[in-house]
Amino acid sequence: MRKEFSSAIEELAAEDDSIVFITGDLGYNALENLQGKLGKRFINAGVAEQNMVGVAAGFAHKGYKVFCYSIAPFIVYRCLEQFRNDVCFHNLPVFLVGNGGGYGYGIMGSSHHTLEDIACLSGLQNANVWVPAFSDEVGPVIRQIVADAHPAYLRLGAGKTTPDNSYSSGSFKVIHKGAEAEMTVFALGPVANNVMTALGQIPEIASKINVITALHFPLKIENDLMEILASAPHIMVAEEHIGTGGLAQQLSVQLLEKGVGISSFKSLKAEGYPNSRYGSQAYHQKLSGLDAASIAGYISQMMIPA
Repeated sequence: MRKEFSSAIEELAAEDDSIVFITGDLGYNALENLQGKLGKRFINAGVAEQNMVGVAAGFAHKGYKVFCYSIAPFIVYRCLEQFRNDVCFHNLPVFLVGNGGGYGYGIMGSSHHTLEDIACLSGLQNANVWVPAFSDEVGPVIRQIVADAHPAYLRLGAGKTTPDNSYSSGSFKVIHKGAEAEMTVFALGPVANNVMTALGQIPEIASKINVITALHFPLKIENDLMEILASAPHIMVAEEHIGTGGLAQQLSVQLLEKGVGISSFKSLKAEGYPNSRYGSQAYHQKLSGLDAASIAGYISQMMIPA
C-alpha cells in the first residue's frame, strides 16, 4: 500500500499548499517523488520520532495539515506521549502513518512488529484510526483524513484490490454477502485477503458466509449491518492484532450495548510468539491461525449443519 499512499499524498500536495510531510528517516526508494513535489514541505526529521510529532503539532497549530511517516512500531510506540499530549488533546490535524502493521516486518522480530497499535491509539481523545484492507482504499482514506482534519493514525500493509460489489456501512465494508448466510466473519486490514482465500477453499459453504472488514475506529454500526448480523449471528473476527483493545473486543462491546443477539463468537488474533521464534509474516499468521487454511478450518467447525 506504500505506493498508493505516496501517489495519494503527491496528488493532495499539488492541490493543497497546507500539506506537510515529515519522515523519520525512512522511505528511501519510495518517497523521492514526494520530496521532489513538496520541496520545503518535505522534511526528514531523522531518527527522532518524538521530536517529529512535536514539530508536526507546531506546524498544525499554525494551520498546516501534517503527515508523519515511519514504520508502524516506530510511529506508534516511540511517540505515543507526544501524539496524546501535543496532538490529540488539542485536536490538531496531525496524521500518523505506519507502514507494515501487524507482523508486516516479519523476520526483523518483535521490535518491528505492531500488534497493539489499535489498542494504544483508538482510545485517545479526538483520534481516528484507519486500517485499509485493500490497496485501492488508501487514496480515498487519505482524502477523508485530510477532510476531517482531526488527529489520525493510518495503518498500512499489503493488500489486493476491493472485491466487486462491496459496499460501505458505517465503519465497515461488506465485501462478501452470502445468499444463505448463517455466519459473519469480520476482518481487520489485509488479513481480509486471507479470509477471502479461505472462502475459495470451502466453496460448498461460501454462500452461508458474510465477510465484512472494519475500516475505521471508533466503530460505528449502522442499522443495515445489524440486520445482516440478525440473520447470520455466528460471528468470527480475524485480526493481526492482540485481542485486548482490538476489533473483537471493541466490536463485542458495541454488539452487547445494542442488544444484538449472537449465537457464537470466535476471535482469531495475533498470538505473539508462542514458540519464541521469529519468521515471515506468513509464518506468524499461521502460528496465530490467521492463514487462509486455518481460517477455512475454523469456519467449517463453526458452521451449524443444515
